[in-house]
Amino acid sequence: MAAEFPKHPFLLSVREVEQAVGTDVDKGLTASRAAELQQKYGPNELDVGGGIAWYTIFIRQLCNAMILVLFFAMALSFGVADYIEGGVLAAVIVLNVSIGFYQEYGAEKKMDALRALSSPSASVLRDGKSIVVPNAEVVPGDIVNLKMGDTVPADVRLFEAMNLTCDESSLTGEAIPVEKQTGNDITIPGTDSQPATCEDDVGIADRVNMAYATTIVQKGRGRGIVVATGMQTEVGKIAASTNKKRRKAGRSMNWKKYGKAQPIKGAARRTYDFFGKFLGLTEGTPLQIKLAKLAYLLFFCALLLAVIVFGVNKFVSPLPKEVVIYAISTGIAIIPESLVAVLTISMVVATTVMRKANVVVRDLSALEALGGVTNICSDKTGTLTQGAMIVKKVWLPPSAIYTVTGSTDPNDPYKGTVSDQPQAEDHNKKRDFDEERTTQAVKFDGVPDEKLNPPKPTESKMASLTPELRLFLLSAALCNLATVRYDETETAWKTTGEPTEIALQVFAHRYDRNKKAMEAQGWTQIAEFPFDSTIKRMSVVYNPPLESDNDEAGLVDPGSSVVFTKGAVERILDLCAYVGTGEAQQPMTAEMKEQILEQMTKFASLGQRVLAVAYRPWQGRYVPGSEKKVIASNGDFPTEEDANRAAVEQDLVLLGLAGIYDPPRRETSPSIFECSRAGIKVHMLTGDHPETAKAIAKEVGIIPSNMGVLPSGVAGTVVMKATDFDRMTEDEIDALEELPLVIARCAPETKSRMVEALRRRHAFMAMTGDGVNDAPSLSRADVGIAMGSGSDVAKSAAKIVLTDDKFNSIVAAIKEGRRMFENIQKFVLHLLSSNVGEVILLIAGLGFQDETGFSVFPISPLEILWINMVTSSFPAFGLGREKANAGVMRKPPHDKRRGVFTNQILADMMVYGLLMGTCTLMTFVIVVYGMYGGQLGHDCNRMYSESCTAVFRARAAVFAELTWLILLSAWEFKDIRRSLFRLNPDDTSRFPLFKDLYENRFLFWAVAIGLVSVFPTVYIPYLNRDVFKHTAISWEWGVVIGMTIIYVVGIEAWKYVKRRLNILDDHKVVQGTWSQGEEGARKFYKSMGLGHVRSWLSAGRTLSVSRTESRSKAHSAGELSAATTQQRTNSLPPV
Repeated sequence: MAAEFPKHPFLLSVREVEQAVGTDVDKGLTASRAAELQQKYGPNELDVGGGIAWYTIFIRQLCNAMILVLFFAMALSFGVADYIEGGVLAAVIVLNVSIGFYQEYGAEKKMDALRALSSPSASVLRDGKSIVVPNAEVVPGDIVNLKMGDTVPADVRLFEAMNLTCDESSLTGEAIPVEKQTGNDITIPGTDSQPATCEDDVGIADRVNMAYATTIVQKGRGRGIVVATGMQTEVGKIAASTNKKRRKAGRSMNWKKYGKAQPIKGAARRTYDFFGKFLGLTEGTPLQIKLAKLAYLLFFCALLLAVIVFGVNKFVSPLPKEVVIYAISTGIAIIPESLVAVLTISMVVATTVMRKANVVVRDLSALEALGGVTNICSDKTGTLTQGAMIVKKVWLPPSAIYTVTGSTDPNDPYKGTVSDQPQAEDHNKKRDFDEERTTQAVKFDGVPDEKLNPPKPTESKMASLTPELRLFLLSAALCNLATVRYDETETAWKTTGEPTEIALQVFAHRYDRNKKAMEAQGWTQIAEFPFDSTIKRMSVVYNPPLESDNDEAGLVDPGSSVVFTKGAVERILDLCAYVGTGEAQQPMTAEMKEQILEQMTKFASLGQRVLAVAYRPWQGRYVPGSEKKVIASNGDFPTEEDANRAAVEQDLVLLGLAGIYDPPRRETSPSIFECSRAGIKVHMLTGDHPETAKAIAKEVGIIPSNMGVLPSGVAGTVVMKATDFDRMTEDEIDALEELPLVIARCAPETKSRMVEALRRRHAFMAMTGDGVNDAPSLSRADVGIAMGSGSDVAKSAAKIVLTDDKFNSIVAAIKEGRRMFENIQKFVLHLLSSNVGEVILLIAGLGFQDETGFSVFPISPLEILWINMVTSSFPAFGLGREKANAGVMRKPPHDKRRGVFTNQILADMMVYGLLMGTCTLMTFVIVVYGMYGGQLGHDCNRMYSESCTAVFRARAAVFAELTWLILLSAWEFKDIRRSLFRLNPDDTSRFPLFKDLYENRFLFWAVAIGLVSVFPTVYIPYLNRDVFKHTAISWEWGVVIGMTIIYVVGIEAWKYVKRRLNILDDHKVVQGTWSQGEEGARKFYKSMGLGHVRSWLSAGRTLSVSRTESRSKAHSAGELSAATTQQRTNSLPPV
């Protein structure tokens, strides 16, 4: 809970906060006072919902629409004492519920294993003593001690911050750690000095005197007053909004605001929502809603068919049992009893496949829903990017630029290459002819030769270790608190420290000039001036090794100390007297400073955080404090430490600039391109700076590098700040030609508004994220996808969790969702077309009346159940295991309004059902009327007699034929458009039928065994006459085979008509002039060529040797020569 304050604590002074919560910053709370506050505010815990109870999952499975219909059919069967049919239906219900329950319960257990406690304990000050208490016992008013590595236990108003920096990426999405301060003089972002007066003036990320629950202390130490705990913390508010229920529009009962009729309208709509939710008609994925509607439609059709049966029998009262059984049989024929079981098992198989691919599906319906996703709203940090910093570019004066490419692991200094290139002059800058041309200047007399014959790009050579680079690396490595080491036990590189320092240390490690190696050579630290957020820089003083043959011989004086400094560019430039080293050294002038700032801007426009690195040769050996009297006499420095620092940090020499950024994952751009080709649009919603977001979006291909390729109405809004987006009304957002592809500085509400805006455009969206700030939009999106390394709040709000955090796993999940959707269409067509055929047969069979006036079954009820549950089910399972079609990611997302029941599926269902019903009906007629003169016998629906021979033989023929037609249709439905005899258009063999059929072995053997299983059911005594109500046949097999051939020919003819006339087809996605991710995907696939693979393999062997040499030399304190280092790094392959 939160204490009461006159204003938000970040706007109050420390004294005001202290008084508001009744604490003492020197002594903390007393034990008794802490106990009272614990009772008042409750435990400091987040209510993120936890797991779902087993009985909730069980009830959810029972309330499935198809299950409810099956319950009704089962009760009716038991009501007329038809225990066999009732028992079979009961078994179907148990099977369906058990499979669904097992899968969802198993997924929840998997999620329980993924959940972890954020901060088990906290260091607090109570009764004047520092003690450690469980995190849940922290209360408002506690004085919390924070140090590097701690997880902040609650929302804290800081009153002491010594170089305190917190990683708030999980809360705000900001990749760069936030430097904390203690003052309440917070200014409004975007203004020079306008102070904030209310909470709305400043976002969470800019309240730098606050530390938030669940964030991590990156470095430094601090103390603060707890102002909010549990669900009243910022992370708790986000968690609460995740589970907050929002009433739909038009459900209000306020008659004063909406009129006197509103209570009636609101009550009616709420009632509809309640029953619609219970029946599955208003909530759920498109497939769930469609299947619910199908179940009730089939139920009413069954009732209608029962009325028809009763009508044909003239509604006699009381209704004979035979008539009731015939009506039940007709109802059973139209209901696909095995559909729910087949659907559930297919989803279980799909989730098992996805689990092996690092995708945990918490909700079975989510995987199906992925197939209809039209938009993906993704977070940047840790999702599209690696969530770690890396040195991308280094500028050394006067014109050298070093670029790191191909780094796939920010912690591994041997992944990627470093190339150098001279800085291009302005007149050599590449021209964009498309942007230069206007309608007034277009000429048709030729194309510039520069565009027709562009100069071939020169391959960048591997960067050599120049004296200037050596000095830059020395300063970056020694003025650094991070560590980089190779863990032999885990065979992986491990790092500790602040992300930007880790990036610099890894860069130095690429040339084996890391801090440990340099200190092993004899460099000794004399003094340190730690990073201070007010001056944004850090300095250290080192004594070089006395040996004259060290690597820096000639660069530094072995008898003199050296000052190394790094920090914000503007702050370092003000302290520099010179730029560069050696012969290229120049004095720092205003013009030179402008050039350096221009270079900084270029790096920043690429989404990079820019740091300056400098040094200063000290005159003689540095003795701490020896110069303080001279400096302090001016009276400008309040402390001795400030005076010492000012004396050291002057007359510096700028060594260069380092551009550091959070690199995209290597597979991100190809994955986005795959989404584009599948008709899926990717949006990036991030808390990062707009320029950083824009640069990363261009790099991964979310927006084009040349914005001129976009329509003018789109280009202006393709990248927006959250503040601009939030100011817009819903009508203004809906009026946009296209919604923004990139929104920077996102707050949780911004992401939720984006999701709602997409929903108003009838989009079906997935939201990906890993941070607490992603949780509300994860829960409101149609499909929430959380990262396994993300927060518990995010994982609890999501339906799918990616355990490997990779964006390409989302594409794999979407592909699996589409594969499963197509397979659902196939087995739904397979099951429903047979139901249509059975209904046609039974309805037509009403005309076959015996001498008592009762209709004779053309096929018995138990034969129908056998076909629907046994014959159809296993081939349907096989269709659910079909591999993805080659073009599954080239089609647009399926229409969520139509679901699986597209025009093609509906047309095919009617055509194949009519064909099946006609063939089986003709078989019955041929046997009964062609051979036996229409003899229908007496009481043939209940028992066998000599007068029923014709009917029983005809039933056996119809049963055998219907079984074969259903089984062969499963093979035909492997592709609903291509011929069974050439399913793969790329196959050049003459007769690929057997190879194509055997590819899906489960389906092959399900059909093969099913074809053979007909014979036992027809010929086994007692089983045939007493159970199935048919008898052995002989010459009738000729009719069965003939009609089967006619059926297969009919299917092939219909497929040919569809292909020939190009009707009922799902056309491919039409690509425009620009596609998301296309540029990056081309580079990625080009880098996957055979030549590069060979280079990587050889590089792997070289780097393996390099790592061994590096570690052994570092341990033995041996020196590394420039020639040796250059030779090894030159062996790295270009990427």
